[in-house]
Amino acid sequence: MTQEELLPQIYKKDDRAFTLMYDMYSKSLYSVIYNLVRDQEEAEDVLQETFVKIWKNIDSYNESKGRFYTWILNIARNTTIDKLRSKGYNNKQKNLSSDNFVHLLDDSNKLTNKIDTIGIREFVKKLKPKCIQIIDLLFFKGYTQQEASDELQIPLGTVKTQNRNCINDLRNFLKV
Repeated sequence: MTQEELLPQIYKKDDRAFTLMYDMYSKSLYSVIYNLVRDQEEAEDVLQETFVKIWKNIDSYNESKGRFYTWILNIARNTTIDKLRSKGYNNKQKNLSSDNFVHLLDDSNKLTNKIDTIGIREFVKKLKPKCIQIIDLLFFKGYTQQEASDELQIPLGTVKTQNRNCINDLRNFLKV
């Protein structure tokens, strides 16, 4: 069934349409959600919540404003962001046991070894100290640009510009 055939059935609240919609879109929405929450159980919960919101709010979808997939993707993103900002989620993250972090240390060492193996760290060391600091935060430590801005106590726009310039410098090193 195509999306064009599916939409009228969803509007009618046909139970089979829900199943078809889930089958068509769940994998791609799950990967978007998982990339934000980085936890399988949380991602599955958010995915379920996303489909419930889609089903309940289907009447607010307007085909003239954009594609159906874009609309449901925005619902998934917004639901995930709401989850990440929720007080309960933040408290849960604060209360994780140390067992949850053991694999992170192992993964971090593996990542460092991989980075050293392919030689990227050597190229990064050739950059200006400010670039080293920004790339370390954004790429090696996984900070968002806003978090890097807060950490370095510089404006977000400056982080974005310096990041772009540093990446260009790194590209130039790699061309040689």
